[in-house]
Amino acid sequence: MDLKEKGLSKGEFQSVCQAAGGLDAMIDPDCKDKDLLALIRYTAAEDKLQKVLENQTVLKQPIVRNGKQATVGYRPEVWKEWE
Repeated sequence: MDLKEKGLSKGEFQSVCQAAGGLDAMIDPDCKDKDLLALIRYTAAEDKLQKVLENQTVLKQPIVRNGKQATVGYRPEVWKEWE
């Protein structure tokens, strides 16, 4: 998925989040916008999902989906197992 072209919808985001192991597993600690990353890290848990949805540049990339399966970040070892 090209996040620069089109971001994830809320439903799609939640599906990827569940498949990838949760919101924290999706956030890239090495993203370019360190101020935004700090803001998201210290946002209350109930508001964090919405803040990340609004600012998807903090997500690990690429996001690759295969039906209900999904990965975040470069994971060729997982992609090889997909049929």
